[in-house]
Order: sequence, then structure tokens, then C-alpha cells
Amino acid sequence: MKKIYFTISGMRHYFGTDFLERGDEVKLIKEPDNDYDKEAIKVEVDGLGKIGYVANSVNTVLGDCYSAGRLYDHIKDKDTATVKYITDRGVVCEIKKK
Repeated sequence: MKKIYFTISGMRHYFGTDFLERGDEVKLIKEPDNDYDKEAIKVEVDGLGKIGYVANSVNTVLGDCYSAGRLYDHIKDKDTATVKYITDRGVVCEIKKK
């Protein structure tokens, strides 16, 4: 199976990135009723709740990461991923293999 990466965006609006470490698990939850983006995917962690969203803009998607639109059909309604890289421009995660 091909590795699938995505970027978490909007983290500054919630808790920032200081609490995350490489290897941490994040939860992905599709939000089809989101008023701003029908392909929105919320990102949560245990204990804090929502920490951001999967990036869906050319300005926020880092490197070879999938946008939320590209990722949407590759995940379940609720899924998990692992933090791979924490940069000053964003957090890159990898979808957990089933």
C-alpha cells in the first residue's frame, strides 16, 4: 500500500503544535455538514479534542501531502493517523495502514 501523507492546518487557532511529538496518534473525522467545506476532515487528539483540519489549499498543503479533497475517499468516516514531521509551517501525518 502506498504511504499517504497529509498536513494539519489551522492549529494556531486551537492549541498550537508544542504538545505534539513524532509518533503521536491523531483522529480524523469527516465533516460532510461543514458549512465551509463539504470535504472537511477534522483532526482531534484524546484529551484536547479538535486541534485543526486536514489542509485543503495549495497554500497550506506541504510537499507531497494529500489535500482533504484527495484524501476524503481514501479514509473511513473516522480514521487514525500518525504524526511524522513537525515543521514551522505545519504538521505532516501518515495514514495508519490497516
